[in-house]
Amino acid sequence: MKIKVVMSKLGLDIHWRGALVVSRMLRDEGMEVVYLGNQFPEQIVEAAIQEGADVIGLSTLGGNHLTLGIKVVQIAREKGFNSLIIMGGVIPEDDIPLLKEAGIAEVFGPETKIENIAAFIRSHVKSGIA
Repeated sequence: MKIKVVMSKLGLDIHWRGALVVSRMLRDEGMEVVYLGNQFPEQIVEAAIQEGADVIGLSTLGGNHLTLGIKVVQIAREKGFNSLIIMGGVIPEDDIPLLKEAGIAEVFGPETKIENIAAFIRSHVKSGIA
């Protein structure tokens, strides 16, 4: 059974290219990816629930990671959605511990190899660690 990833840009962030490229590369890694484009936390979580996603992938470059990214985690947990939530983009190093404390499992920077992202997803989804 393929790992299912719901990938989205947070809010109105217009930098879509990175999320789309990562989505395609995760498909090349054998995962099923549903690319939502730009969405707000409520829509991202609803789509992940409807799709039965194993992973929510969030992409940001616009500085909304601490507000909207954390809101995705809060809404997901309120709705009982306990799957893996990861984030990627240009994110200040000082913000990464805050995101992880809030429930983002991992934060991937722009230079991260797709093999590392895919390995992280596989190891956490297959082990049930979210």
